[in-house]
Amino acid sequence: MSNMTPLQCVELQFDAYNARDLSRFLEAFAEDVQSFRLPEMTPTLTGKASYAAFYAEQRFNRPGLRAELINRIVVGNTVIDHELIHGLGGAPIETAIMFVIENGLINKVFAIPGKS
Repeated sequence: MSNMTPLQCVELQFDAYNARDLSRFLEAFAEDVQSFRLPEMTPTLTGKASYAAFYAEQRFNRPGLRAELINRIVVGNTVIDHELIHGLGGAPIETAIMFVIENGLINKVFAIPGKS
Protein backbone atom coordinates (compact mmCIF):
# COMPACT_ATOMS: atom_id res chain seq x y z
CA MET A 1 0.00 0.00 0.00
CA SER A 2 1.30 3.45 -0.92
CA ASN A 3 0.74 6.73 0.88
CA MET A 4 0.54 8.73 -2.36
CA THR A 5 -2.51 10.79 -3.13
CA PRO A 6 -4.14 10.17 -6.53
CA LEU A 7 -2.52 13.37 -7.85
CA GLN A 8 0.95 12.42 -6.54
CA CYS A 9 0.62 8.95 -8.04
CA VAL A 10 -0.25 10.29 -11.50
CA GLU A 11 2.45 12.97 -11.30
CA LEU A 12 5.01 10.24 -10.50
CA GLN A 13 4.06 8.13 -13.52
CA PHE A 14 3.90 11.21 -15.80
CA ASP A 15 7.35 12.47 -14.78
CA ALA A 16 8.86 8.98 -15.04
CA TYR A 17 7.22 8.48 -18.46
CA ASN A 18 8.85 11.65 -19.76
CA ALA A 19 12.20 10.60 -18.27
CA ARG A 20 11.71 7.09 -19.76
CA ASP A 21 12.57 5.76 -16.29
CA LEU A 22 10.86 2.35 -16.28
CA SER A 23 11.52 1.38 -12.66
CA ARG A 24 10.23 4.71 -11.32
CA PHE A 25 7.27 4.58 -13.74
CA LEU A 26 6.24 1.15 -12.44
CA GLU A 27 6.27 2.38 -8.82
CA ALA A 28 2.97 4.16 -9.53
CA PHE A 29 1.10 0.99 -10.58
CA ALA A 30 -0.63 -1.78 -8.64
CA GLU A 31 0.51 -5.36 -9.30
CA ASP A 32 -2.88 -6.17 -10.86
CA VAL A 33 -3.24 -2.96 -12.92
CA GLN A 34 -5.43 -3.19 -16.01
CA SER A 35 -5.40 -0.93 -19.06
CA PHE A 36 -8.26 -0.37 -21.50
CA ARG A 37 -8.58 1.52 -24.77
CA LEU A 38 -12.12 2.85 -24.88
CA PRO A 39 -14.70 2.13 -26.16
CA GLU A 40 -13.47 -1.50 -25.87
CA MET A 41 -13.77 -2.99 -22.38
CA THR A 42 -11.33 -5.86 -22.94
CA PRO A 43 -8.03 -5.12 -21.16
CA THR A 44 -5.11 -4.29 -23.46
CA LEU A 45 -2.58 -4.83 -20.64
CA THR A 46 -3.04 -6.73 -17.40
CA GLY A 47 -0.53 -6.75 -14.55
CA LYS A 48 2.61 -4.80 -13.77
CA ALA A 49 4.79 -7.33 -15.65
CA SER A 50 2.81 -6.65 -18.85
CA TYR A 51 3.28 -2.92 -18.32
CA ALA A 52 7.03 -3.40 -17.83
CA ALA A 53 7.40 -5.40 -21.03
CA PHE A 54 5.22 -3.08 -23.14
CA TYR A 55 6.85 0.16 -22.03
CA ALA A 56 10.38 -1.29 -22.25
CA GLU A 57 9.87 -2.74 -25.74
CA GLN A 58 7.43 -0.30 -27.37
CA ARG A 59 7.65 3.09 -25.66
CA PHE A 60 10.72 3.94 -23.60
CA ASN A 61 13.04 2.82 -26.41
CA ARG A 62 11.80 5.74 -28.56
CA PRO A 63 14.14 8.73 -28.12
CA GLY A 64 11.52 11.38 -29.01
CA LEU A 65 8.87 10.02 -26.65
CA ARG A 66 7.27 12.52 -24.32
CA ALA A 67 3.83 13.43 -23.03
CA GLU A 68 2.67 17.02 -23.04
CA LEU A 69 0.02 17.76 -20.43
CA ILE A 70 -2.80 19.95 -21.74
CA ASN A 71 -5.14 19.68 -18.75
CA ARG A 72 -5.53 17.59 -15.60
CA ILE A 73 -8.69 17.01 -13.54
CA VAL A 74 -8.83 15.26 -10.17
CA VAL A 75 -12.18 13.84 -9.01
CA GLY A 76 -11.82 11.80 -5.83
CA ASN A 77 -9.61 8.80 -6.61
CA THR A 78 -9.73 9.43 -10.38
CA VAL A 79 -7.32 11.62 -12.34
CA ILE A 80 -8.00 12.53 -15.97
CA ASP A 81 -5.21 13.85 -18.17
CA HIS A 82 -5.65 15.46 -21.58
CA GLU A 83 -2.31 14.89 -23.30
CA LEU A 84 -0.42 15.14 -26.54
CA ILE A 85 1.93 12.17 -26.99
CA HIS A 86 5.02 13.01 -29.04
CA GLY A 87 7.46 10.57 -30.60
CA LEU A 88 5.16 7.76 -31.74
CA GLY A 89 4.74 9.04 -35.28
CA GLY A 90 4.96 12.16 -37.37
CA ALA A 91 2.38 14.22 -35.52
CA PRO A 92 1.53 14.29 -31.81
CA ILE A 93 -1.31 12.00 -30.77
CA GLU A 94 -4.10 13.61 -28.76
CA THR A 95 -5.53 11.43 -26.02
CA ALA A 96 -7.31 11.49 -22.70
CA ILE A 97 -6.12 9.10 -20.02
CA MET A 98 -8.25 8.29 -16.98
CA PHE A 99 -6.37 6.82 -14.02
CA VAL A 100 -8.28 5.13 -11.20
CA ILE A 101 -6.19 5.00 -8.02
CA GLU A 102 -6.83 2.49 -5.24
CA ASN A 103 -4.69 2.23 -2.09
CA GLY A 104 -2.31 4.86 -3.46
CA LEU A 105 -1.49 3.05 -6.73
CA ILE A 106 -2.89 3.17 -10.25
CA ASN A 107 -5.27 0.22 -10.54
CA LYS A 108 -7.05 0.94 -13.83
CA VAL A 109 -6.13 3.03 -16.87
CA PHE A 110 -8.63 4.03 -19.55
CA ALA A 111 -7.22 5.56 -22.74
CA ILE A 112 -9.58 7.60 -24.88
CA PRO A 113 -7.99 8.30 -28.26
CA GLY A 114 -8.72 11.60 -29.95
CA LYS A 115 -10.27 11.61 -33.37
CA SER A 116 -8.00 12.81 -36.14
